[in-house]
Amino acid sequence: MFGDSLSAGYGIARDASWVSLLQQELRRDHRQFEVVNASISGETTAGGLRRIAPSLDEHHPAIVIIELGANDGLRGYSLSEMRNNLSRIIEQTQHAKAKVLLVGMRLPPNYGKAYVQEFQDTFVQLAKKHRVALLPFLLGGIPAEQFQADNLHPNAAAQAHLMGNVLTALRPLLSR
Repeated sequence: MFGDSLSAGYGIARDASWVSLLQQELRRDHRQFEVVNASISGETTAGGLRRIAPSLDEHHPAIVIIELGANDGLRGYSLSEMRNNLSRIIEQTQHAKAKVLLVGMRLPPNYGKAYVQEFQDTFVQLAKKHRVALLPFLLGGIPAEQFQADNLHPNAAAQAHLMGNVLTALRPLLSR
């Protein structure tokens, strides 16, 4: 798991995070997989690009779930730079012979319609370009009352739903 605060379990107990719940779920049906959470709160795609090679060398993963980009978007960073960073992360992951699940995000509308649409489209375009699995929106189906006070991070009650979103997109990669 290679992501930002949404995967690092920001604001909740680490063992209650969706990534921990995913590990528990995989222990039932796919014991050969162990989840390593290499997520860092506040991470951007540039930071992820700096960290991916050492992380791949250290862990030798079979599958990498890439959940990065939200902080780039929220900070108004260049979307072409974000796209390039994510593309290079995916390429390095594939070069290491790991399968990829790319996890998409969405931005609030106050960033402007064009920026918001281009941001969202980036994940779809990268998944097609690199022929990787895509979860279009990690937070899909999470009701407003299941967010922390910052309205950005899901609370503990939402974690099982997040895990379900990821697991649905991950299942085809587990069986290959």
